[in-house]
Amino acid sequence: MANIQKRPNGKWRAIQPHRPSTAKAVAQHLRCYVYPAWEKRALGAIKPGDVQSWVTGLTTMHGLAASTSRTVFNTVNAVFRAAVRDRMIPHNPCAEAKLPSIPRKKIVPLAVEQVRTLSEEIPARYKGLVLLGAATGLRPGELFGLQVRHLDLLHATVSVEQQVQQTAKHGVYVCPPMADRSHRTVPLPRTAVDAMKAHLRDFPADGPEGWLFTAPQGGPVVYTHFMDASWRPACAKAGIPKGTGPHALRHHYASLLIKHGESVKTVSERLGHTNAAMTLNIYTHLWPDSEERTRAAVDKAYADQSADAQTQVEEAA
Repeated sequence: MANIQKRPNGKWRAIQPHRPSTAKAVAQHLRCYVYPAWEKRALGAIKPGDVQSWVTGLTTMHGLAASTSRTVFNTVNAVFRAAVRDRMIPHNPCAEAKLPSIPRKKIVPLAVEQVRTLSEEIPARYKGLVLLGAATGLRPGELFGLQVRHLDLLHATVSVEQQVQQTAKHGVYVCPPMADRSHRTVPLPRTAVDAMKAHLRDFPADGPEGWLFTAPQGGPVVYTHFMDASWRPACAKAGIPKGTGPHALRHHYASLLIKHGESVKTVSERLGHTNAAMTLNIYTHLWPDSEERTRAAVDKAYADQSADAQTQVEEAA
């Protein structure tokens, strides 16, 4: 809690304005996988073939997963792009590197009854958090970062302006949402409005700047404590598979939007994804198969034309 302080006016502020987890990850990538390979070589001496061999070695020699290899590569690619921009080197040797493919993992969303059961099994102070997460698709950190001022029950919306994160080095801290498009306003369905009214009645907040969801001892929710003391025991009681995290509520929300015919663009905006391609990459298997709809569309068009022609014949007769 040392990295979250309360101002004299009662408002909370974060001492750490940026995401230290990102800086820590970048430093680790450079120290473990980049410096050992290229620390003694000039940027201009590194060729595309060198980069390709290095990328391949991340998986074959270091045993990194495809997704981790891509993340490490992105760190290096950013360095070379900056070098090109600053005219230190003429070309980016990472430009045409072939990256390991990431096996697509099909998400199996929680069913409505599973969410309902989970909300009943989890401690009462977090029942509203489960229902709100399932009804809005907010990321866990975004849910933890909500203050009363972000909730507009009159117009049935919730605004995402910040998140609460936790790292071993920096503790618990407030920071901006994950990306620019993560700043968003999400409509609240009636179930969420009712759940928030009940939550605020049972767990009143300390004014507009008060946290909507709090730890038992006060202050914002701490992820590790929430998982150990509340989430995992509730999942076990609800019969939800081991290893299921709060992000499952976000997948549940996305699946409901897709099931009821929302477009990729709308789903992407509601989830705060960087672009629609990211949404499709994660949830494409949840969209209904189009084969039957394609056949039906063509058959209907020709059936309608046949009916029109028959009508014209009858009218002429």
